[in-house]
Amino acid sequence: MPGQRKRKRQREAAGRRSATNGPGRWEAVFETLDAAELRDFLRRLSTGADPVDLSTVRIDMACGRAPTPAFYRVCLFVPDPT
Repeated sequence: MPGQRKRKRQREAAGRRSATNGPGRWEAVFETLDAAELRDFLRRLSTGADPVDLSTVRIDMACGRAPTPAFYRVCLFVPDPT
């Protein structure tokens, strides 16, 4: 099946990320309907005054149909206080 190897690598990478992040939660910090606006936000996150490690960023994309357009949500991993 085409793309199966890519999906497997993505699942493995996600497992490694969650194992290295430890206990915590994902908090939504940004939502948009525009892909260009998403790229701009990610650029500002990685190069701003307080840069964020992009391995702690998750991008969710919900595909919409005719009445509801697709949207993008950016979530940051927040570790639990110990």
